[in-house]
Formats: sequence, C-alpha cells, structure tokens
Amino acid sequence: MAAAVAADRVGLVDERGGSMNSNRLIGMVLMGVGFGITVLAGAFLAIQTGEGALTAGGAVIGAFLAFIPIALFIGFGWFLYIKGGQETEQESMMYKQRQLLDLVKTRGQVEIHSLAVDMQISVDMVKDLVRQLVGLQVFSGYVNWDDGILYSADAGKLRDLKQCEKCGAPITLAGKGVVVCKYCGTEYFLP
Repeated sequence: MAAAVAADRVGLVDERGGSMNSNRLIGMVLMGVGFGITVLAGAFLAIQTGEGALTAGGAVIGAFLAFIPIALFIGFGWFLYIKGGQETEQESMMYKQRQLLDLVKTRGQVEIHSLAVDMQISVDMVKDLVRQLVGLQVFSGYVNWDDGILYSADAGKLRDLKQCEKCGAPITLAGKGVVVCKYCGTEYFLP
C-alpha cells in the first residue's frame, strides 16, 4: 500500500491507473546509478589529488576509467527510458482503440462528438481511431461523417447489405472492407 502511494507521488502511475512501463523505470534507475558513480568517482579523485596521493596524470587516467561504466550506465539507461516512453505511447493508443470499440459496441450508435467528450480526445482523433480499427479489421459497422454518427452492426448483416441503411440508395465497394453510399456518403466497414 505504501509503495503504491509512493509510486503515485513520483509519477509512476499512468492516467489509467496502471504502473509505469518497466523499461522506463529501469532506465531511470540506471541513469541514477551512472550519476551516482560520477559523483563518487569525482569526489574520490578530488580528495586523492588534494591529499597528494594522486598526481594530475593519475587523476586524468582515473577519470577516463570511471567514464567507461558511467557512459554505459547513462547511455543504456537513456535508451531504456526512451524505449519505455515509446511503449507507453503505443499502449495508450491501444487503450484508446479498445475504449472506442467498447463504447460503440455497447451503445450501438453514438455521435462522434459524444465519443470525443467521453474519451477526452479531439474529434479528429476519434476519426483516426475509427480508421485504425477498420484497418485492423476489428470494427464492423458504419459511419455517416456528415451527421457525425457511428453505428455498430453485425458483420454478417453488413455483408448481405445491398442498399444504404440511411437513404436506401445502392452502395458500392470503395476499398478493402469499405463500402460507401454514393448518395449520402455513409461508409460501411466490413471486417
């Protein structure tokens, strides 16, 4: 319990309540160790040089030898920190896709603006998420971009569809898994 509170205080808990990406955390620890070695090695070399136990040439060699593990710790730590950030961003996108899919499937039909408000994202982001889900072939339904309404529908029902649900006009194939009504512009997505 105390660890969870401490993790929340230092920002290790994301907006969904999950824990921070482990690569990012390990990267931060490695960079901390690298900076710690830097301070210790610098203090040791300064004290030894100040007491006369170490010559200036010895201090330079000592600094060079200390630089090798320091560079490895900080460099690898930075790499893991950046990689962890990218993974967190990807996980966040997958979470948003799942959230959108769940909202549309449970409501049956929903306004795009309402989805944007519920998910706390822009309308353009909702449209991008819909297109991503269609590309992944996990969303079956249709959308009328002009009216701003997204509909969830049974994939079997959509495959047998010959005319537009909204206006009754004939529909035509517009791309892989996408059928469009040329009259009203409604797009149907087939998985």
